[in-house]
Amino acid sequence: MTAQTLPQLYAHTQPVTGAVKPLAYLDRSDSMLWWRKGQGMVARGCALRLDYAGPDRITTAAADWRRILTTAQISDPLRKVGTGLVAFGTFTFSRTSTVASSLIVPRTIVGRRDGTTWVTRIWQEGEPPPAFGEPEPAEPLGQEVRIHFSPGVMGPERYEDAIREGLARIQADEELHKLVLARDVHAHFPVDADLRPIIRSLALTYPDCWTFAVDGLLGTSPETLVAVTSGVASSRVLAGSAARGADREADDDAAITLASSHKELDEHELAVRTVAESFRDFATGVTASDYPFALKLPNLWHLASEVGGRLRENMTALDAVAALHPTGAVAGSPRRAAARILTEIEGFDRGRYSGPVGWIGSTGDSEWAVALRCAQVEVSGDVTAWAGCGIVPESIPSKELEETRLKLRPIKDAFA
Repeated sequence: MTAQTLPQLYAHTQPVTGAVKPLAYLDRSDSMLWWRKGQGMVARGCALRLDYAGPDRITTAAADWRRILTTAQISDPLRKVGTGLVAFGTFTFSRTSTVASSLIVPRTIVGRRDGTTWVTRIWQEGEPPPAFGEPEPAEPLGQEVRIHFSPGVMGPERYEDAIREGLARIQADEELHKLVLARDVHAHFPVDADLRPIIRSLALTYPDCWTFAVDGLLGTSPETLVAVTSGVASSRVLAGSAARGADREADDDAAITLASSHKELDEHELAVRTVAESFRDFATGVTASDYPFALKLPNLWHLASEVGGRLRENMTALDAVAALHPTGAVAGSPRRAAARILTEIEGFDRGRYSGPVGWIGSTGDSEWAVALRCAQVEVSGDVTAWAGCGIVPESIPSKELEETRLKLRPIKDAFA
């Protein structure tokens, strides 16, 4: 769909009273979710879908969103983060991917933030307005289905060989400092089975992460690509990780070892510098953490830093997404050269894995994560999950392989 054929959209937001739990509104057939720390949005239906491909997929989506807002009619008395007209989005990692990147405007959104619950209904010009009553809960959850993942194109042995090739590339090119190599695993999910127990499990098990479900891509990511609130943009950079310890003492030792590792600190500093440089393309007053902190997740410690700034005039969150993607944490450094090399070494299409996933609203507020700890579930029932590691000169193939096993655990556990 081109800019000339974009329809006029109408959005109506109203508060919801009573004890409403948004997760209970996940729909079996077309669930969309954005959730963190007990708040976010659940969406159903499709008022508008826009698909993109190629190197300009994100900037084209940004331009389309600006055009949509010029004609949209929005009734939003709440004016909170996530109210009003909202589009969910998911974009591919690679500009050459054969998978579609998409913006999807739902028909119904049930959201909760800061103690306020609301419902937004969206429709196109020429369609009859929907009923504006309380939202109807979804049907009860179906029976849980357990599946087993098998190695994909990049099996364990081939992954270690790919790491060795990556190390050789880094050694041969003095301007190449890091490559983030991924591997894939595959499974099959019955086409008539209910995905909602898996989505809810991810949301409840990893409350500090962004749990998402958009167009068959579902996961729980610890990494904020960019969030925009009242014109202020922020990003959380993750690079450097270690397994959690078996007991409290071992866990403390793991965190201390990670925070004092020259290899992990150098890798992290490189990623933060890359993000801060990208921020200057769309923001002013850019700041970054002086030193990383250890972020604790159920199965991993991560080194994390915050980068922030104020959006430049006429810039949207999608413009920020376009400038930031791909980050050094999922591609390498220098990031665009690294992304090209990854295509050669990995030998498979990442699709939307490690690409941007999130939402953008009519008020300018927006939240986007890097699609990590995730799986793509196709209409056929085929499921693909991924995990990757940053390869630097000090990397040891067997240890990097073990790290991918830890990063695959959230998805494998949810499906199993």
